[in-house]
Amino acid sequence: MKITFLGTGTSQGIPIIGCDCEVCHSIDYRDQRLRSSVHIEIGDKSFVIDTGPDFRQQILRERIKTLDAVILTHEHKDHVAGLDDIRGFNYSQRKPMQIYAHKRVIEHIRNREFYYAFGEHRYPGAPDVEVHEIVNMPFEIEGINFIPIEVAHYQLQVFGFRIGDFTYITDANAITEEEQRKIMGSKVIVINGLQYEHHISHYTFNEALALLKKWNPEHGFFTHISHRLGKHSAVEKTLPFNFRLAHDGLSLTI
Repeated sequence: MKITFLGTGTSQGIPIIGCDCEVCHSIDYRDQRLRSSVHIEIGDKSFVIDTGPDFRQQILRERIKTLDAVILTHEHKDHVAGLDDIRGFNYSQRKPMQIYAHKRVIEHIRNREFYYAFGEHRYPGAPDVEVHEIVNMPFEIEGINFIPIEVAHYQLQVFGFRIGDFTYITDANAITEEEQRKIMGSKVIVINGLQYEHHISHYTFNEALALLKKWNPEHGFFTHISHRLGKHSAVEKTLPFNFRLAHDGLSLTI
C-alpha cells in the first residue's frame, strides 16, 4: 500500500490570504499546505479520501492517472468542493466515478453542492458519478476493505477510515473508546493536529499527540495543520522519533 498526502492544511490552506506570519511567508515547501486529502494505492487500485478545492492541482502534481473511487469524510467545503474535477477521470476512464459517503453527505452534494450532476435532466458535461451510501460498518471497494471510524467534529458526525494497517482521521475533536478500538494495531495512523490552542471542533496538537502515544503505532503523522502551529522544521524537533508532521507530497509505503 502506498500513501501520498495530497494536502495537509486546514480549510484556508497555507499560506492564508492576507497573512504576514512567518509560516505563511516561509520558503520551506513543507509549510505550503493545500486542503487535506490523501491518495491510496493498493496494487492497481487507486482511491482518494476527500476532494477539496485543490483537488485538480493535487491530482496533476502527483500525476495520478487513474482513480477507482472517492471516499468522503464529511460535507464541509474544504473536503468536497473539488468533486466537479473528477470529470477528467470520467473522460479518460469512460465510466462514472464511484463516490462513497454517509447518507447526509450524499444528500448535501446531490441537493446543494453539485445538484447539476444529478436528476433526470443532468446538465451536459456535468460530473458522472454513482453514489454509494455507507454507514458505520465495514464495506468493500474493488475488493479492498474499508472500516469507518466515527468521530465527532464538534456536533457533526465525520468518518475516519482504516484500510489494512493504515488509519486516517481528519476533522475530529472526540472519538469514543469503542471507535478507538478499531484503530488499535494500525502500523500507521494519521490524525488532525490543528494548533496548540484549544479549538471547538479539532484536536489540538497536544491532544492528538497524546492519542498517538496511547494508540502506539509504528509511525504517526499529523495533518489538517494550521499556520498557528508554527514552522514545520521547528515543530518536528519536538516530536518523538516515530511521529512526524505530514506535508504535501509526502509518500510512504506500508
